[in-house]
Amino acid sequence: MKKKLKKYITPKRMQEIDRLAQSRYGIPSIVLMENAGRAVAEEALNVLKNLKNKDIVCVCGKGNNGGDGFVSARHLKNQGCDVKVFLTAEPRELQADARVNYEIWSKMGHKVYPLSFERNLIFFKKTLKKSVLVLDAVFGIGFKGEVRAPFDAIFGAMNRSSKPILSVDVPSGLDALTGRAGKACVKAALTITFAMPKTGFAQNDGPRFCGRVLVKDISIPQALMK
Repeated sequence: MKKKLKKYITPKRMQEIDRLAQSRYGIPSIVLMENAGRAVAEEALNVLKNLKNKDIVCVCGKGNNGGDGFVSARHLKNQGCDVKVFLTAEPRELQADARVNYEIWSKMGHKVYPLSFERNLIFFKKTLKKSVLVLDAVFGIGFKGEVRAPFDAIFGAMNRSSKPILSVDVPSGLDALTGRAGKACVKAALTITFAMPKTGFAQNDGPRFCGRVLVKDISIPQALMK
């Protein structure tokens, strides 16, 4: 069902707002990432609050969305959760702030499991079975096109796990502009998005794949949101 898009924002406009927050107001990108990851962790804890089992699978990509995932994993680990982080790329491919947060996670003594290794993919599927929550931090709002291997198999395993999936900013594989999902797209129970919801959430496949949408403040100045 298509909703009125007045309160929604295009990915291009959101990316411009992020850029202006950094260039005009001097807010470092890594601060925005920290705020985003902490907001996701807080909502994850709300999901887990009445559960004894706090096993979480966190799937990170190589870009900023993956960086948000590493931040979330760190905060959840500090709160006593058992978090396993799986990476859809090689660590050497991690970019900028995502690399910083990967290194923090590693220096804390925690492992990262690259899914390019067959043994890690097998471990991933086993870990999904005993988890109570899955964090999807692979593709961000700039994603377009079709999900290809190995992401299709990874997303398929996540969806088949029947565990609730919390997507960071946008379900991976969903076009945040049009709301169109390809053959492989993460189906979230909850999407935590930042600053404003994106146009794709309200049209085409968006409502079905986003689940419940919560909008979180990550310290973007309100003047930029008008």
